[in-house]
Amino acid sequence: MLSAALLTVASFPKKEQNEAVRKRVLTMVLAAVAGGCSLQAIPQYHDRDSRGASKTSASAPSPELRVDINVASFEELLKVPGMTPVWAARILRYRPYRTKLDLEENGIVTEAVYERIKDSVIAHRIKK
Repeated sequence: MLSAALLTVASFPKKEQNEAVRKRVLTMVLAAVAGGCSLQAIPQYHDRDSRGASKTSASAPSPELRVDINVASFEELLKVPGMTPVWAARILRYRPYRTKLDLEENGIVTEAVYERIKDSVIAHRIKK
């Protein structure tokens, strides 16, 4: 049972491993193991963001309604939930993109901005 508890703690994604969350979960796991409780009673944090909100978005637009960051105008980018004029201008400036992950990986937007907009954008390859 202890090995299952340690696997639960070890399975956290790196992005969410801040010290407070790790301590809280480790305390809960150890208390559950010491009390003989099932690990299923322990809340799972790997599907939640740092505020405890679910990562999966129920309001994500369908793929055909997403904004293509390679061809969208400034005004179209501003319609994306969570987008600001500064971030929209940066996206326009550094085009083209292979994937929408390029926004975060190349430092075009911050991780927090990417998390807000990722469900509403897409990057189609530009035909040459």
